[in-house]
Amino acid sequence: MKRAIGFLILTALLLSGAKKDGPADLNLTDLDGKKVHLKDLRGKLVVLNFWATWCGPCREEMPMFVSVQKAWAGKGVVFIGASLDDKKTRANIPEFLKKYDVTFPVWTGATGDDIFRLGLGEAVPDTAFLNEDGVILFRVQGEIHRAELEERLAWLAHDRSKDDHSKPAPPALVRNLP
Repeated sequence: MKRAIGFLILTALLLSGAKKDGPADLNLTDLDGKKVHLKDLRGKLVVLNFWATWCGPCREEMPMFVSVQKAWAGKGVVFIGASLDDKKTRANIPEFLKKYDVTFPVWTGATGDDIFRLGLGEAVPDTAFLNEDGVILFRVQGEIHRAELEERLAWLAHDRSKDDHSKPAPPALVRNLP
C-alpha cells in the first residue's frame, strides 16, 4: 500500500512538471526558426534569462545583461535570452534587440510552464545559472542586479579544482519580487 501511494505521488509530481535536480532542458526556437535545445549547451556555463518585450523590469535589466555578456563572452559563458512573447507580441522582438544591442542568442516560444518546470518564479524576468552538466545551481526570481549576476558568474567560472573552499557559494535562490 505504501509503495502504491509513493508511486502515485511520484507520478503526480512528474506529470505536474515540478522541477527536478538533474540536468535542465528547454526546447525552443531561435530567431531563424530553427529548433534549439538547452541540452546542446552541455559542457558550457549558461546564463538563461526569461524575459519579454512587454516586461518593464526586463527592459531595465537588459542593458546590464548586454554589458556583462560582452565582458564574459571570452570566458566560456553562454548567455541565452528566452522570450516569453506570444504570437501577438513576438513581432516586437527584433526592435527590442536592436534598441538594447542584444547580440547573444535569443530563443522564442518560452511559456510560464517552462519557467515552472525549471523552478523559477511566477513572473518575469527570471534567471537561471547552469553548470557544465546542465544543472541549475542558482536562480534569481525577478529583476537581477549586476552584483548578483557577477557574483554567480564568478563562482561558476572559478577554477574549483584549485578551490580552497574559502569562498562559499552564493545563495541558490534570490527572490527580487515585489
